[in-house]
Amino acid sequence: MKTALLQITSSDDPSDNLNMVRALMAEAAGQGAQFILTPEVTNCVSNSTTRQREVLQHEEDDQTLVGLRDQAAALGVWLLIGSLGIKTHDADGRFANRSYMIDPQGQIVARYDKIHMFDVQVSDSETFRESKNYRPGDRAVIAQTDFGKVGMAICYDIRFPHLFAALTQGGARILTVPAAFSPVTGKAHWESLLRARAIENGAWVLAPAQTGAHPKTRGKTRHTHGHSMVVAPWGEVVIDAGTDPGIHIFDLDDSSVTEARRRVPSLTHLRAFDGP
Repeated sequence: MKTALLQITSSDDPSDNLNMVRALMAEAAGQGAQFILTPEVTNCVSNSTTRQREVLQHEEDDQTLVGLRDQAAALGVWLLIGSLGIKTHDADGRFANRSYMIDPQGQIVARYDKIHMFDVQVSDSETFRESKNYRPGDRAVIAQTDFGKVGMAICYDIRFPHLFAALTQGGARILTVPAAFSPVTGKAHWESLLRARAIENGAWVLAPAQTGAHPKTRGKTRHTHGHSMVVAPWGEVVIDAGTDPGIHIFDLDDSSVTEARRRVPSLTHLRAFDGP
Protein backbone atom coordinates (compact mmCIF):
# COMPACT_ATOMS: atom_id res chain seq x y z
CA MET A 1 0.00 0.00 0.00
CA LYS A 2 1.38 3.38 -0.98
CA THR A 3 1.94 5.43 2.17
CA ALA A 4 3.08 9.04 2.56
CA LEU A 5 4.86 10.82 5.38
CA LEU A 6 4.41 14.60 5.42
CA GLN A 7 7.40 16.46 6.80
CA ILE A 8 6.31 20.02 7.63
CA THR A 9 7.27 23.19 9.48
CA SER A 10 4.13 24.19 11.34
CA SER A 11 3.78 27.76 12.57
CA ASP A 12 1.73 28.95 15.55
CA ASP A 13 -1.21 29.73 13.22
CA PRO A 14 -3.56 26.71 12.93
CA SER A 15 -5.39 28.14 9.90
CA ASP A 16 -2.19 28.47 7.90
CA ASN A 17 -1.09 25.00 8.95
CA LEU A 18 -4.43 23.48 7.94
CA ASN A 19 -4.22 24.97 4.46
CA MET A 20 -0.66 23.70 4.06
CA VAL A 21 -1.47 20.16 5.17
CA ARG A 22 -4.62 19.90 3.06
CA ALA A 23 -2.61 20.86 -0.03
CA LEU A 24 0.11 18.30 0.78
CA MET A 25 -2.51 15.61 1.35
CA ALA A 26 -4.03 16.30 -2.06
CA GLU A 27 -0.60 16.10 -3.67
CA ALA A 28 0.24 12.85 -1.88
CA ALA A 29 -3.10 11.28 -2.83
CA GLY A 30 -2.47 12.39 -6.41
CA GLN A 31 0.73 10.34 -6.29
CA GLY A 32 -1.24 7.28 -5.20
CA ALA A 33 -0.92 7.43 -1.41
CA GLN A 34 -3.71 5.59 0.40
CA PHE A 35 -2.39 6.23 3.93
CA ILE A 36 -1.01 9.66 4.88
CA LEU A 37 0.71 10.60 8.13
CA THR A 38 1.40 14.05 9.61
CA PRO A 39 3.77 14.98 12.48
CA GLU A 40 3.20 15.81 16.13
CA VAL A 41 1.44 19.13 16.88
CA THR A 42 0.39 19.53 13.26
CA ASN A 43 -1.92 22.40 14.18
CA CYS A 44 0.43 24.62 16.22
CA VAL A 45 4.11 24.68 17.16
CA SER A 46 4.65 27.32 19.82
CA ASN A 47 6.73 27.98 22.94
CA SER A 48 4.20 30.59 24.12
CA THR A 49 1.52 29.43 26.55
CA THR A 50 -0.38 32.66 25.87
CA ARG A 51 -0.43 31.96 22.15
CA GLN A 52 -1.50 28.36 22.69
CA ARG A 53 -4.42 29.47 24.84
CA GLU A 54 -5.46 31.91 22.12
CA VAL A 55 -5.49 29.49 19.20
CA LEU A 56 -5.99 25.94 20.53
CA GLN A 57 -9.54 24.62 20.72
CA HIS A 58 -11.52 21.83 22.35
CA GLU A 59 -11.87 18.72 20.21
CA GLU A 60 -15.53 19.39 19.44
CA ASP A 61 -14.64 22.85 18.08
CA ASP A 62 -11.24 22.21 16.52
CA GLN A 63 -11.18 23.44 12.93
CA THR A 64 -7.96 21.60 12.07
CA LEU A 65 -9.58 18.31 13.03
CA VAL A 66 -12.71 19.16 11.02
CA GLY A 67 -10.70 20.26 8.00
CA LEU A 68 -8.41 17.24 7.95
CA ARG A 69 -11.29 14.81 8.45
CA ASP A 70 -13.09 16.43 5.53
CA GLN A 71 -9.97 16.23 3.37
CA ALA A 72 -9.44 12.55 4.19
CA ALA A 73 -13.04 11.86 3.14
CA ALA A 74 -12.73 13.93 -0.03
CA LEU A 75 -9.56 12.08 -1.05
CA GLY A 76 -10.73 8.66 0.20
CA VAL A 77 -7.55 8.05 2.21
CA TRP A 78 -6.57 6.84 5.65
CA LEU A 79 -5.00 9.64 7.69
CA LEU A 80 -2.93 9.62 10.85
CA ILE A 81 -3.04 13.13 12.29
CA GLY A 82 0.23 12.78 14.17
CA SER A 83 -1.13 14.95 16.93
CA LEU A 84 -3.02 18.13 17.65
CA GLY A 85 -2.73 20.36 20.67
CA ILE A 86 -6.25 20.20 22.10
CA LYS A 87 -7.87 22.09 24.97
CA THR A 88 -9.37 19.87 27.67
CA HIS A 89 -11.94 20.46 30.38
CA ASP A 90 -9.42 19.53 33.08
CA ALA A 91 -9.52 21.74 36.16
CA ASP A 92 -5.84 22.66 35.80
CA GLY A 93 -6.38 23.91 32.25
CA ARG A 94 -3.72 21.74 30.64
CA PHE A 95 -3.98 20.65 27.00
CA ALA A 96 -3.90 17.16 25.49
CA ASN A 97 -1.33 16.12 22.89
CA ARG A 98 -3.67 13.87 20.90
CA SER A 99 -3.13 11.67 17.86
CA TYR A 100 -6.05 10.66 15.62
CA MET A 101 -6.56 7.85 13.13
CA ILE A 102 -9.09 8.89 10.47
CA ASP A 103 -10.69 6.48 8.00
CA PRO A 104 -11.45 7.19 4.31
CA GLN A 105 -14.97 8.33 5.23
CA GLY A 106 -13.52 10.97 7.55
CA GLN A 107 -14.52 9.18 10.76
CA ILE A 108 -12.31 9.05 13.85
CA VAL A 109 -11.26 5.43 14.32
CA ALA A 110 -8.93 5.94 17.29
CA ARG A 111 -7.57 8.65 19.60
CA TYR A 112 -4.34 8.47 21.57
CA ASP A 113 -3.15 10.98 24.18
CA LYS A 114 0.63 11.11 24.56
CA ILE A 115 1.59 9.22 27.72
CA HIS A 116 5.17 10.33 28.35
CA MET A 117 5.83 14.04 28.84
CA PHE A 118 9.07 15.58 27.57
CA ASP A 119 10.41 17.15 30.79
CA VAL A 120 14.15 17.43 30.15
CA GLN A 121 17.12 19.74 30.04
CA VAL A 122 19.00 18.76 26.90
CA SER A 123 21.54 21.60 27.08
CA ASP A 124 22.29 24.79 29.02
CA SER A 125 20.05 26.74 26.62
CA GLU A 126 17.36 24.14 25.83
CA THR A 127 14.90 23.05 28.51
CA PHE A 128 11.47 21.50 27.97
CA ARG A 129 8.65 21.05 30.51
CA GLU A 130 5.87 19.56 28.43
CA SER A 131 3.90 18.59 31.53
CA LYS A 132 3.50 22.25 32.47
CA ASN A 133 1.01 22.79 29.64
CA TYR A 134 0.05 19.24 28.60
CA ARG A 135 -1.40 16.51 30.75
CA PRO A 136 -0.28 12.94 30.09
CA GLY A 137 -2.53 10.23 28.76
CA ASP A 138 -2.91 6.92 30.57
CA ARG A 139 -3.98 4.42 27.90
CA ALA A 140 -2.16 2.60 25.13
CA VAL A 141 -4.14 2.56 21.87
CA ILE A 142 -4.24 0.33 18.80
CA ALA A 143 -6.15 1.56 15.75
CA GLN A 144 -7.94 -1.12 13.72
CA THR A 145 -7.65 -0.36 10.00
CA ASP A 146 -8.39 -2.31 6.86
CA PHE A 147 -4.64 -2.78 6.38
CA GLY A 148 -3.92 -4.06 9.90
CA LYS A 149 -3.53 -3.00 13.51
CA VAL A 150 -1.59 0.22 14.10
CA GLY A 151 0.00 0.97 17.47
CA MET A 152 -0.09 4.70 18.21
CA ALA A 153 2.66 6.62 20.01
CA ILE A 154 4.02 10.18 19.95
CA CYS A 155 7.59 11.52 19.99
CA TYR A 156 9.11 11.09 23.50
CA ASP A 157 7.20 7.80 23.84
CA ILE A 158 9.92 6.29 21.63
CA ARG A 159 12.22 6.08 24.69
CA PHE A 160 9.88 3.67 26.50
CA PRO A 161 10.16 0.23 24.88
CA HIS A 162 7.58 -1.37 27.18
CA LEU A 163 4.86 0.73 25.52
CA PHE A 164 5.80 -0.61 22.09
CA ALA A 165 6.06 -4.16 23.42
CA ALA A 166 2.52 -3.84 24.77
CA LEU A 167 1.25 -2.53 21.43
CA THR A 168 2.91 -5.39 19.57
CA GLN A 169 1.57 -7.96 22.01
CA GLY A 170 -1.84 -6.42 21.36
CA GLY A 171 -1.50 -7.27 17.69
CA ALA A 172 0.10 -4.15 16.18
CA ARG A 173 2.20 -4.72 13.05
CA ILE A 174 2.72 -1.01 12.35
CA LEU A 175 3.94 1.48 14.97
CA THR A 176 3.52 5.23 14.46
CA VAL A 177 5.78 7.81 16.11
CA PRO A 178 4.86 11.32 14.88
CA ALA A 179 7.33 13.78 16.35
CA ALA A 180 8.60 17.29 16.89
CA PHE A 181 12.01 16.11 18.07
CA SER A 182 14.66 18.37 19.58
CA PRO A 183 17.65 18.90 17.26
CA VAL A 184 20.05 18.00 20.08
CA THR A 185 18.45 14.70 21.04
CA GLY A 186 17.44 14.05 17.45
CA LYS A 187 21.02 14.09 16.23
CA ALA A 188 22.11 11.79 19.03
CA HIS A 189 19.25 9.32 19.40
CA TRP A 190 16.40 9.58 16.85
CA GLU A 191 17.47 6.98 14.30
CA SER A 192 18.84 4.56 16.90
CA LEU A 193 15.63 4.58 18.91
CA LEU A 194 13.39 4.11 15.87
CA ARG A 195 15.49 1.24 14.54
CA ALA A 196 15.55 -0.42 17.96
CA ARG A 197 11.76 -0.32 18.29
CA ALA A 198 11.36 -1.78 14.78
CA ILE A 199 13.84 -4.59 15.40
CA GLU A 200 12.53 -5.47 18.87
CA ASN A 201 8.98 -5.78 17.62
CA GLY A 202 9.45 -6.95 14.04
CA ALA A 203 7.18 -4.09 12.99
CA TRP A 204 7.10 -1.14 10.65
CA VAL A 205 7.94 2.11 12.41
CA LEU A 206 6.54 5.22 10.69
CA ALA A 207 7.77 8.53 12.08
CA PRO A 208 6.61 11.75 10.36
CA ALA A 209 8.39 14.75 11.86
CA GLN A 210 8.35 18.50 12.17
CA THR A 211 11.45 20.22 10.79
CA GLY A 212 13.38 23.48 10.88
CA ALA A 213 12.69 26.88 12.46
CA HIS A 214 8.99 27.35 13.17
CA PRO A 215 7.41 30.73 12.31
CA LYS A 216 5.79 32.39 15.31
CA THR A 217 3.90 35.51 16.29
CA ARG A 218 5.25 35.57 19.84
CA GLY A 219 7.61 33.72 22.14
CA LYS A 220 10.92 32.04 21.41
CA THR A 221 11.44 30.36 18.03
CA ARG A 222 11.20 26.59 18.21
CA HIS A 223 13.55 24.40 16.15
CA THR A 224 12.96 20.73 15.33
CA HIS A 225 15.14 17.93 13.99
CA GLY A 226 13.27 16.79 10.87
CA HIS A 227 14.48 13.46 9.45
CA SER A 228 11.06 11.87 9.17
CA MET A 229 11.84 8.19 9.00
CA VAL A 230 10.45 4.85 7.91
CA VAL A 231 12.09 1.76 9.37
CA ALA A 232 11.23 -1.70 8.08
CA PRO A 233 10.64 -4.66 10.44
CA TRP A 234 14.17 -6.01 9.90
CA GLY A 235 15.63 -2.63 10.92
CA GLU A 236 16.47 -1.13 7.52
CA VAL A 237 15.95 2.61 7.14
CA VAL A 238 13.65 2.87 4.12
CA ILE A 239 13.29 6.67 4.26
CA ASP A 240 15.30 9.40 5.95
CA ALA A 241 13.67 12.66 4.85
CA GLY A 242 16.53 14.97 5.79
CA THR A 243 15.57 18.46 6.89
CA ASP A 244 13.51 19.92 4.02
CA PRO A 245 9.70 19.96 4.19
CA GLY A 246 8.04 17.63 1.72
CA ILE A 247 6.19 14.42 0.89
CA HIS A 248 7.84 11.01 1.14
CA ILE A 249 6.06 8.01 -0.36
CA PHE A 250 6.90 4.32 0.05
CA ASP A 251 5.22 0.92 -0.21
CA LEU A 252 4.01 -0.46 3.12
CA ASP A 253 4.27 -4.24 2.76
CA ASP A 254 2.75 -6.34 5.54
CA SER A 255 4.54 -9.48 4.36
CA SER A 256 7.85 -8.06 5.62
CA VAL A 257 6.44 -8.15 9.16
CA THR A 258 5.65 -11.84 8.80
CA GLU A 259 9.11 -12.53 7.38
CA ALA A 260 11.00 -10.61 10.09
CA ARG A 261 9.07 -12.36 12.84
CA ARG A 262 9.64 -15.75 11.20
CA ARG A 263 13.40 -15.21 10.98
CA VAL A 264 13.74 -14.07 14.60
CA PRO A 265 10.62 -15.17 16.51
CA SER A 266 11.53 -13.30 19.70
CA LEU A 267 7.92 -12.33 20.33
CA THR A 268 7.16 -16.02 20.93
CA HIS A 269 10.06 -16.32 23.41
CA LEU A 270 8.80 -13.84 26.01
CA ARG A 271 9.09 -15.23 29.53
CA ALA A 272 7.93 -14.04 32.90
CA PHE A 273 10.69 -13.71 35.51
CA ASP A 274 11.25 -12.71 39.10
CA GLY A 275 13.52 -10.03 40.50
CA PRO A 276 15.74 -8.24 40.56
